[in-house]
Amino acid sequence: MIDKSKVVDFLLEYEEFMPEHIHRKLKIDIKSDFAVSIIGPRRAGKTYFMHQLRRGLDDVMYLNFEDSRIRDTKYSELRDIIRIYIELFGRTPRYLFLDEIQVMDGWEIILRELHELKKYKVVITGSSSRLLSKEIATQMRGRTLSYWLLPFDFSEFLTSKGHKTKKAVTKDEEARVRNVLKEYLEYGGFPDISFSSDKIRILREYADLILYRDFIERHNIKNPALARFILEYMLQNFSNEITANSIYKKAKSIELKTAKDTVYDYLDRLEDTAFFFFLERYSARAHMRKAFPKKVYLCDTGLTKIVRFSGDYGKLMENTVFLELMRETNENPLINIYYYKGSQNHEVDFLLKEGNKITRLIQVCYDLDDSGTKRRELRSLVKASKELKCSSLLVVTWDYEGEEEFKGKKIKFVPLWKWLLGYGY
Repeated sequence: MIDKSKVVDFLLEYEEFMPEHIHRKLKIDIKSDFAVSIIGPRRAGKTYFMHQLRRGLDDVMYLNFEDSRIRDTKYSELRDIIRIYIELFGRTPRYLFLDEIQVMDGWEIILRELHELKKYKVVITGSSSRLLSKEIATQMRGRTLSYWLLPFDFSEFLTSKGHKTKKAVTKDEEARVRNVLKEYLEYGGFPDISFSSDKIRILREYADLILYRDFIERHNIKNPALARFILEYMLQNFSNEITANSIYKKAKSIELKTAKDTVYDYLDRLEDTAFFFFLERYSARAHMRKAFPKKVYLCDTGLTKIVRFSGDYGKLMENTVFLELMRETNENPLINIYYYKGSQNHEVDFLLKEGNKITRLIQVCYDLDDSGTKRRELRSLVKASKELKCSSLLVVTWDYEGEEEFKGKKIKFVPLWKWLLGYGY
């Protein structure tokens, strides 16, 4: 049974709570007839984004289910909280903002019931990929829209550092922007990290938070040693291909007791934390996409700092490009992202498909000064272009910009900072 005094205390505290924050670019129509689901890793700024959405709205009931005062609320008690709100403020809430809703068992049931009443506009957040529309479509019968909120993108990061984003910059300003970009690649865009001088300590805390709270505790993991090994393996191998079998063999080689099925299960549960993404290799045949190795990407490149000893800017750039493509799916849900390997193992970092059409091929390369590296990257891009019949070819670079013809194909080169700010495509 809910403690009414604690609920009242929570509602009064948050009624006027409007914290200062960096404006997030994610655009959401909260007046839509659909429920809105905002998914992202813990500490990415979902709560602050909810308060951003609240500005200018009346009759908003905000609940954070990770707050100790309401953490144990049962889904069947949510209506009682709404009635407490009505009694306290003398009005029926028009908007229900339900933060970290995955904490509440059975949340899907009450969410569907409240939405079907058509009395409320419902916005939920969660740090679980299970909140994606594909996971809750059965419960909500196609009446929810899902969006990713990741840590700061580069323009938001620039704003947090006091820089203005503009297309026309001097060479000196461009150098300063690239300096900020290196910090962004190294330490990532978690909001707390952006404003802190003790970045490594906080990143270590985040890694432990992922491991214990979102992985071991949430999923009742029975083998913590294996869980830690898999998490560290993911951090060390970001932007690389992985397979459950290779992880299983590695675990056995260091005498960790496990079964192959357990590794598969733990990888699935690790992806649910929303800190990790597994990208499929493209094939026109769906069953082959499932059989191929996947590439692992992180929700934020800063997480690699606790296990990475060198710059490795190529991989950091690739991971950053992937995250920006993920943000692009918020604007265009038709986009599907893959990586590609052709018949002769020539690889393209990203293949974008909309409906039945492959629309873009993107290669990421930090160092184009090496002629051998440049030729290899372009050769892979051109071969893929011919195999897939796609003529939109882009190479995201560190500082080179231009357009070249290679083996009869036009290829555009755009510096990462320009591409991230939307100036190069």
